[in-house]
Order: sequence, then C-alpha cells, then structure tokens
Amino acid sequence: MAGEPWEWLLGAAHTLISVCDTVIISYFLVINSGQLILILIALGEFVRRLRRAPFAGYDDAATSTFTPPVSLIMPAHNEAAGIVEAVRAMLLLRYPMFEVIVVDDGSTDGTLDVLREAFDLSEVEYVVSYDVPTRGRILSVNLPRGGPVPLVVARKENGGKADALNAGINLARYPLVCLVDADSILDAEALLTVAKPFSDDPVRMVGTGGVIGIANGCRVVAGRVVDPHVPSELLARIQVVEYLRAFFLGRTGWSKIGGLLIISGAFGLFRRDAVVAAGGMDANCIGEDAELVIRLHRDMRRQRRAYRIAFVTEPISWTEAPTRLADLASQRRRWHRGLTEIMLKHWRMIGNPRYGVVGMLALPFYLFFELLAPLVELSGLVLVPLSVLLGAVNVDFLWKFLLAAYAYAAVVSLVSVAVEEYAFHRFSRWKDVWGAVVGVVAENLGYRQLTAWWRLRGMWDALHRTPQVWTPLTRAGFDSPGEVKEGGGDRV
Repeated sequence: MAGEPWEWLLGAAHTLISVCDTVIISYFLVINSGQLILILIALGEFVRRLRRAPFAGYDDAATSTFTPPVSLIMPAHNEAAGIVEAVRAMLLLRYPMFEVIVVDDGSTDGTLDVLREAFDLSEVEYVVSYDVPTRGRILSVNLPRGGPVPLVVARKENGGKADALNAGINLARYPLVCLVDADSILDAEALLTVAKPFSDDPVRMVGTGGVIGIANGCRVVAGRVVDPHVPSELLARIQVVEYLRAFFLGRTGWSKIGGLLIISGAFGLFRRDAVVAAGGMDANCIGEDAELVIRLHRDMRRQRRAYRIAFVTEPISWTEAPTRLADLASQRRRWHRGLTEIMLKHWRMIGNPRYGVVGMLALPFYLFFELLAPLVELSGLVLVPLSVLLGAVNVDFLWKFLLAAYAYAAVVSLVSVAVEEYAFHRFSRWKDVWGAVVGVVAENLGYRQLTAWWRLRGMWDALHRTPQVWTPLTRAGFDSPGEVKEGGGDRV
C-alpha cells in the first residue's frame, strides 16, 4: 500500500509525458505543413509574375516623370567597413529621381570620416522638419561639394536604429521613403521594381518589401553584386536556406493572402505620409520594422480604409550574414525580442476579426509557430529522452518518427531552394545549388536547437525588459573579402 502513491504519481507522469509528446509531434507537423502551404502559394504567384515580366514596363518607369520620387534612408552605427560601397550602390540605382540620406547615429568608428573622404562632404545649414519625434539631436548635415549628387549625410546623437530612421524621415523630401540597412547593397533595378506597385495602385498602396539575399561569397564590383554565389562558410549556407524559406517564400505567401506582417528594415518602401500619420518608428521596440507594418494594418483597419501592403519578389537587397556564432546569437536574440515586444504591444489584434486576415490568421500563426516555437522545440529536447527513460513511448516508433519529421522539414527547405531556382535562377553554378542542399541537411543538426535557445533568451530579455544596447558585429565589408573588421550596429 505504501507504494501506491508513488505508482500513481509515476503513472500520472507517464500519461502527461505521453500527451506532451503527442502535442510536440503534432506541433512540428503543423508548422512544417504551414510553411509548405505558404511556399506553394508563393510558387503560384511566381508563375503569374514571370508571365507578366515582359510587360512590366521598367524601361518606361526609369525615364517617366510620373514615377514617384523616393528618399532612401540608411541608418548607420559603426558601419565604416562597408558604408562607402553601400552608398555608391545606392547612388548608382536606376531610378529617375531619388535621394540617399545616411543618418550616422553616433558612430565611434569613423563612419562619417570615411564618407566625408569618399564623397567630399561639407557641413551645411539645413532646415529639418520634426514631423515625427526623435530622441537624439541632429548635430550636423553634410552635402557633397562637387555638384548635384543626391546624397545627404546627417550626424546625430546616438538614439538607436528606430530613432535614426525617424531622423531620416524628417529629413526626407520625397513622398516615398525607402528604409535600407547601411550594410546592404541593392541590385540596379531594385528600387524600380519595389516602387512599381505604388505607380500601379497609388491610392491604396501603403508599403512594399523586397527580397533580402546573403552577400557572403558573392563578387561585388563598383557597389554591385555581379556574381552571386552560395557562401563557403557552413553557417552562412544554412542562413541562405532560412532566408529562402521564411523571408522570401514565406512572406510572398503571406502577401498573396493579405497577411504580410514583416517588411524587413533592410529593404522596405513606404508612403511617407502614412508613416508620419502612424507616428514614425517606435523607438521603444527593437523590432521597429515589423512593428510599423502591424501598426499600419491596425490604423488602416480602424479607419476602414482600403489599403495594400505587398511583398515584391523581383528586387534584391544583399546583406552580410553573421559567420560567427556569437554574432548570430546576438542577431537572433534581437529578432525574437522584437517579435515578443510586438506581440505584447498588439495583443488585442490577435484573433480579432476586426483586423481580417491579419488578426484571424497571420498574428495567431506568428504567436504559436514563431514566438512559441523555441519553447516547444527545447521542451521536445527534454521530454523526448525523458519519455524514453520512463517507457512512455515506443523507442522503435520514436526514432522512425523523428527521422520522418526531420526529413519532412528538410523536404520543405529543399522545395524552397527548388522554387527559387525555378523562378529566378540567381545561381549559375551547380556547386552553389549543392551548397544550398548542404545547408538544408546541416540546418537540422544542431543549428535549429542553438537558434531555439538564443530565441528563447530573446523572449526572456523582452519579458524582463533588459536594457537595449548596441553591440558590434564582425563585418568583412563588400570590397575586401579577406579582411575582417568590427562594425554594424546590433542590439540585444
């Protein structure tokens, strides 16, 4: 009789673990199936766009006076390693009328000095509007001496990326503002293609986002990626697969059904008046790019206005992916902290039919399959071995299921690579395609588990409101692939 309570507890634990295992198994099946559905939706969209491509009219848009002018805003914090090449790439964009605004957010590595030397800058008197609030004061505004180069470089007190973007919005003269990371390089026609939806639907279009590609291993000449390659570093290869699956195909699928929540701060175009009406970027949220998009959805829905926020698949913005675990950890903590802050700020929209697809489908998906994913993944790492020890699951069934589950995840990633190659064929060598396949296989062998831990720490940071600080990332720069430099503002 004395052993009965323990037997009861052991049986209860056995049952609980069995239920948890079933929930975790179902969770992974649903999340991978959801990603596969989004990829297939994206494939259908690619087929339609490829058919329309010969009639896109980019040549006419490049010379038309009706093409809306754009202010490109580049926030920079300790970006001396690659800022000059990035700015040169912006100035060489094929577009009829635009300006490049670089906002140096209190850099300490000589970012302004390298820009001053490269573009012969001179400090000038400049009237700055204050349509959106900023924290740090603008200390100086600099323009090129040698003629009508559409470049403005502002130096301000450090206030964070969102504050630098707000300062750039205040400096912007044109009706469209393009938010671009200072460590990015755009393709020559990227701005034309991402701006085209505003010409096609000028009344309803509020924001568009473009594709982000990984520049590691690519050949860059005169500020342009001329020979794309899959990087040689395994860590960067895995990120290529991630970007294709989640940031390229996933967002294309969400855009098609009207539920796009994220336009990357590395390459996004918005109507300036809509951004100003929304109050600019939220300097208190580390995921300021996605938070702005959700706030635009919220405001437009509340005002009962017809609007569109779209993802455009043709343009490419190239950026450096982290190649050190410490840098990748910092990035993923920051991203997940931003997602947590956004969900806490806009929790009233989740499951609310007032916000249509965004409230009823997109936000719940991000809550359960993005925000809570690391918690479920790490729980599985603990509960699955525990269930084996307690005999709560058949070992033969378990290893076969795990093998099938990881194979399913790999198939989803392989489909992403295949769809991208079918639609755009950016990589000319089979070696690059096989490099991406290697990344697919390696992603499930420790990488997912590490990123789950880092993301969980990001959630912890958000819930405990730890201070947001800038930390330097290791940059090689676009013009010197063999030289490693410190730079790049990242926050944890």
